[in-house]
Amino acid sequence: MRLLLINPRFPESFWSFKWAVDTVLPKTRKTVNPPLGLATLAGLCPEGWDIQIVDENVETLPLAPEADIVGICGMGVQFPRQKELLAYYRKQGYYVVAGGSYASLCPEEFTTLAHTVVAGEAEYIWPAFCRDVARGEAKPLYKEEGEVSLADSPVPRFDLLSLDKYQAVTLQFSRGCPFRCEFCDIIVMFGRKPRTKPLEQVGRELDALRAQGIEHVFFVDDNLIGNKKVAKDLLRYLAEYQRRHDYRFHFGTEASLNLAQDAELLRLFREAGFGWVFIGIESPDEESLKETLKFQNTRQDILTSVRAVYAAGLDIFAGFIIGFDHDTEETFDKQYRFIMESGIQASMIGLLTAIPKTPLHARLAKEGRLIANANSTDNVKLGTNVLPKGMGYDEMVAGYRALHERLFDDQGIARRIRNKLRYLRPAPTPLGITVGQLPRLLWRFAVHGLLRGGPRRVALFVGSIPWWRPRLIPRAVGDWVVGLSMRDYVERHFRQVEEGRANQRLRDAAQRLEKALRRYGEAGALEVSLNDVRSAASGLSLRLRGWLDGRAYRRAGRHLERLLAGTRSSVTLHIDQLHAAQARHLERLLHRLSRYGDRIRITVHERLRGVVTIDSSVFDLRFEG
Repeated sequence: MRLLLINPRFPESFWSFKWAVDTVLPKTRKTVNPPLGLATLAGLCPEGWDIQIVDENVETLPLAPEADIVGICGMGVQFPRQKELLAYYRKQGYYVVAGGSYASLCPEEFTTLAHTVVAGEAEYIWPAFCRDVARGEAKPLYKEEGEVSLADSPVPRFDLLSLDKYQAVTLQFSRGCPFRCEFCDIIVMFGRKPRTKPLEQVGRELDALRAQGIEHVFFVDDNLIGNKKVAKDLLRYLAEYQRRHDYRFHFGTEASLNLAQDAELLRLFREAGFGWVFIGIESPDEESLKETLKFQNTRQDILTSVRAVYAAGLDIFAGFIIGFDHDTEETFDKQYRFIMESGIQASMIGLLTAIPKTPLHARLAKEGRLIANANSTDNVKLGTNVLPKGMGYDEMVAGYRALHERLFDDQGIARRIRNKLRYLRPAPTPLGITVGQLPRLLWRFAVHGLLRGGPRRVALFVGSIPWWRPRLIPRAVGDWVVGLSMRDYVERHFRQVEEGRANQRLRDAAQRLEKALRRYGEAGALEVSLNDVRSAASGLSLRLRGWLDGRAYRRAGRHLERLLAGTRSSVTLHIDQLHAAQARHLERLLHRLSRYGDRIRITVHERLRGVVTIDSSVFDLRFEG
C-alpha cells in the first residue's frame, strides 16, 4: 500500500517568523517545526507500507504522486488549504483521508470532502483504518471515543522528515490539561486528566533524534506541567539522559504560569536543558482571567511570576488575548504597560476567538454574540467571530492594530530587552542556532536588520546589549531578530492604509502595468484586471494566454514588486498557456516576488502540470480545469 501524508501550508502569522527565516537564519531552515502528528501516524502503519510525508511548508507538493491513499491533516488555520488539497487529490482519482486537530474537533465539516475522516487520537483508530482499507472495507468515519494510553504511541518516523529544514524538532510527552480555560479546545479534545508516555519511551525518541544530530527540541505538550509530579520525573530523566550520553539537547516547551511558584520545578527545568517556555498569560487584568476561568494566573502577581521564571534561566514566549467581557479600550494600555515592563519580546497577542465546540463558543452562541461566517480559527488576524462586550467591534480591531504598532517600534524592542535582561540568567542560544552559526547570523542581521533601520536603530541596539554580561549577548541579538520579524509582519499585514488612496494606488499600478505590457495585451497574450476595489486588501489579476518573452516578465516583475511592497494588495496570476521555453522566465519572476508569496495566488490550468513547476510552500497554488 502506498501512502502519501500531507501537511498543508500554514497561512503566515507571527508564528511564522518569516522575516527571520528569509533573511537571518540559516538558509536551510524554512520553518519552525515539523509535522509530528504525521510522523507518528507513519509509525502506526503496517510494516511493508510505502510511506511518504510531504510538508507543504518546506517543499512543494507532488501533483501526480504514486500513491494509493492521500492523507491530509490540518489545524483550524489550515482548514481552507486542507479543503483545497482534499478536493484536488480526490478529483485526480486518489482515495483521500482527512485528519488532524480540526477534523477531530469538527468531523462533520469533512464528510463531503474526504472518503474517510479520522477524528481523534490516532493510536487505535488509524491501525483499524489500515486493516479495513487493505481489505477494501474502509468506513467513512473512524472516531476515537475512549481513552488512549500514550504507552501505545510509537516512536515517530523522524526518518521520513527533512529535519534539517526546521528550527526545532518536536516531541510530545503528555496530552490533556487540568485547567478549564473557557476559550481552549484542548480539554475538549484531550480531556482534563493529563496522560503521559513512559520515560523510557521518551528516551527512545531522543535516541532517534540524537542519531540524526538534532540538538533543538520542542515539547509540544499543551501544558508540560499539567501533572507536576510526573513532570518533575521527566525533567530528572532528561537531565540524566543528557549526562549519560554526553549530549546537549536544548529544550523548549509550553507550560502554565504556576511554574513560577515551584522553585524545585524551575531548578529541574534548568538542569534538564530547557532554555525557554511558552506561557499563556492572556491578560494582566485579574477580572478577565477569572472570567475565562484561568485561575492559575491569579495566584501570584503576574510580573513577579515572570521575573521568577527569568531568574531560573528560562526565557518566555507568551500569549495574550484582547476581547474578554471585562476588556475595555483601557485594556490596550494595560497590555502595553505589562508587556513592556515584563520584557517579553515574543508577545503573541490575539483577538478573542470562539473556537467551535469550546465552552466559550457555546456561551456566546447562547448570548447571540457570534458573528456568522467570520474567522473562528486564527486569532492573529484583524478580525474575529466574537462581538465584544466592553467596547465596539471596530474599536477593538483598531486598538489591536495600534497596540502592535506601539510594541514593535525600535524603541519598544530595545526597552523590552533591557527590562528582561535585568532578571534573566544566561540561557542556551536562542532560535535553534548553534555557536558555529552565530557569526554568519550576526552578519546577516547587521546587513538586513540593523543597518536598514538607520542610525537611531543602531544606537538603540548598542544601548540594549548587555556588554558587561557577554553570555547574554546572543539572547539580546535573538530578541532583536524576533522583534524585527514581528514588526515586519505588522507592517505587511496590519498597516492601516486609507481605503480610497489604496484603491487609487491599485488602479494606478494596473494602468502602469497595462501600459508597460500593452503590445502583449493587444496580441491577446496577457490580460490585466482588477479583481476587487472595495477595500485596502484589493487585488490585481494577470492572465497569461500566450507567448511572453523575457522582457515582458522583467517589466511585470518590476511593477508587481512595487505594488506588493507599497500596498497590502494581493496578486492573482492565472496561467492558461505557457510554452516550455518560457518556464525559466516565469521562475525568475516568481523568485523575485517570493518574499510576498503569501499574497500571491497562482492558478494553473491542469493541462500544464508537466510544464509549470511552482513551489506551493511559497505561493498559494491552485489548479483549474
